[in-house]
Amino acid sequence: RNISEFILMGLSSKQNIELFCFMFFSFCYLAIFCGNLLILISIRCSSLFNQPMYYFLSHLSSMDICYTSCVTPKLIGDLLVRRKTISYVNCMLQVFAMHFFGIIEVLILTVMAFDRCVAICRPLHYMVIMNRTRCHVLIWASWAGGAAHSFSQFVLLICLPFCGPNEINHYYCDIFPLLKLACTDTYITGVLMVVNSGLIALVTFVLLFGSYVVILFTLRNHSAEGRHKALSTCGSHITVVILFFGPSIFAYLRPPTTFPEDKIFALFYTIIAPMFNPLIYTLRNMEMKNAMKKVWFQNVLSTCTYQLILDFEAK
Repeated sequence: RNISEFILMGLSSKQNIELFCFMFFSFCYLAIFCGNLLILISIRCSSLFNQPMYYFLSHLSSMDICYTSCVTPKLIGDLLVRRKTISYVNCMLQVFAMHFFGIIEVLILTVMAFDRCVAICRPLHYMVIMNRTRCHVLIWASWAGGAAHSFSQFVLLICLPFCGPNEINHYYCDIFPLLKLACTDTYITGVLMVVNSGLIALVTFVLLFGSYVVILFTLRNHSAEGRHKALSTCGSHITVVILFFGPSIFAYLRPPTTFPEDKIFALFYTIIAPMFNPLIYTLRNMEMKNAMKKVWFQNVLSTCTYQLILDFEAK
C-alpha cells in the first residue's frame, strides 16, 4: 500500500448546489442531534426509562447520534472546500464506525419489534418476559453483534492493497467504492461483504416484517381502542424500518459494484431516517409528549421560581 489518503468526489461538483447542501445538511444534523438528545434526556429523567419500550428507544436515540456523527460532520465540512480528502486511517475507521453503530441500530430496531410483539401477544406475561435483566442482555447482544460485524468488515478491508487511483465516488468511505480502488482481485472479498452486510439487512428485515404480521394477526381479537393504540405505536416502528432498511438493502444486497444512485440512497439511511426518528417517536406518542413536558417545562419552571425566590431573599 502506497496511498496515504483518498479523495472524496462528494455529492456534486457545482458550487451553488454544494452551498445549498451545506445549509440543508447542517440543519439536518442539528435536528438529528437536538431531537435525539431531547428524547434521550426526557426518557432518562422520567419514569418512562423503567418501561422496556422507552429503555430501547433511549438506546436507539444514542445510536442515531453516534451513527450520523460518523458521516455528517465530515460531509458538511467537505461542502465548503474544493479538495475533499480523508486519510487512509480515518477512512478505515469511518467504515468500522459506520458499520458498528449501524448494525447496533438495526439490532435495536429488531429488539423493539420483539418487545412490541410480546406486549401485544402476551400482555399478562409482558413484564416477566421483558424484565430489566433481559433488556440489558438484549442491548449487550446488540453491541456484540455490531462489534463482530464491523470487525470482520474492517479486517477484510485493511488486507486489501491500494496502490492506484485514490478517488472515491462517494461522500464518505464505503465498502463497494473502496473495493473498486483495490489493486487486486476483490471478487471473493466482495461476496463476503455482501454475505456479511446484505444478508444481515435482509434477515433482520424479514424478522421485523414477520413480527408485525404476528402483531396484526393478534390485534383481530382486541378492542377498537386497543387496536388503535397498538397500531399507532407499531406504525411509528414500521415507518422507521422502511426508511432505514429499504435503501440499506438496495445498497448492500447486490453484486459488489457501484451506481450513481448510491449517494442518494445512502442519504436516506445515514441522514434522512435518523432525522425523522425523533419526529416519528414523539409526535405520535402521547406518553413521550407528556414526559417531555414534565421533564423540560416543569423543571425549567421550578428552577426559575427557585431562582426568583433566592433573588428576592437576597434583596
